[in-house]
Amino acid sequence: MLIRTATKDDLSKLVKLSSRISPAMTSMPFDEKTWGKKLDLLETSLNSEKSTDSESAYLLVLEDLEKKAIVGTSGIVAGVGLTRPFYNYKLSKESKFSEALDIRVTSNLLNLVNDFTGETELVSLFLTPQYRKNNMGQFLSRSRYLLMSDFPERFSDIVFAEIRGWLNENEKSPFWEHLGEKFFNLPFARADFISAVNGSQFISDLMPRFPVYLELLPADAVEVIGKAHRDSIPAQKLLEREGFNYQGTVDIFDAGPVMECERVNIKSIKETRTLRIKSLSKKVEESDVAPICIVSNRQLSDYRLVMAPVQDKGSNEVSISYQNAEILGVAVGSEIQTLELR
Repeated sequence: MLIRTATKDDLSKLVKLSSRISPAMTSMPFDEKTWGKKLDLLETSLNSEKSTDSESAYLLVLEDLEKKAIVGTSGIVAGVGLTRPFYNYKLSKESKFSEALDIRVTSNLLNLVNDFTGETELVSLFLTPQYRKNNMGQFLSRSRYLLMSDFPERFSDIVFAEIRGWLNENEKSPFWEHLGEKFFNLPFARADFISAVNGSQFISDLMPRFPVYLELLPADAVEVIGKAHRDSIPAQKLLEREGFNYQGTVDIFDAGPVMECERVNIKSIKETRTLRIKSLSKKVEESDVAPICIVSNRQLSDYRLVMAPVQDKGSNEVSISYQNAEILGVAVGSEIQTLELR
């Protein structure tokens, strides 16, 4: 199994993969034109220097080398909101006091914000169900942290991820139905899809700028603010394990929680090691001195990662197998980066 950067040659495979994914995963819409734009941006991002005035994107794919099939994806968007607006709601409180009545009233507000403009977002984590075993999920999810550790100059100090919000048994969002739909006259799924494909300018055009008082919303809409969809709870727990936390920012469509963390404090990034290959072996067996690691080749132009035993040779030097070295495109003397599996 290999994780590598996606290329334009993967277009048809990615469209096919997205056809099997829920429409709620808006970063991977079943739309060939959108995928074409994503791959164009990926190519531009890989071939450009660090930029501060536009978005850049990095998409990793998990490939079954025997079947020559793409079975998973994992992505990062840097410079969010620099190319097109990016909106969230932020929870806050407002307190007022009347001396005449001796009454204090505290209100809960949702404010439309662009707080994550310029930051880095984790997106597009998907693994085909039959491959959700043998640490493949961990391999795919944590590969993004090696990418950020290998090339920190390309990513912001703050990293965040939007968690899918709570939906009822009919896959409808009480939050959207009682708030967003009042202004857009669109079903939740349609509005979410338009935002993914065409951007969120329509939100800026139509959504009122004034704060929303939660006291004016029905209880079923308020109760789901910051609540993850039942299928997204495992993803939220994985992020919490890495040091991410919810700080009162939610998605504008379904009010799902936004998890955030300083990049340098992400646990996996803190656990990475930059090493040099001292020797290659026919086969390296897993042991106390050769733990299973996620290994990157540190080459942005052809970024590759494998999951393999790495034998410690001391003095920050290691040995890996000839086969894994060939897959990574590295040799004796090459620098690699490793992250031990949990």
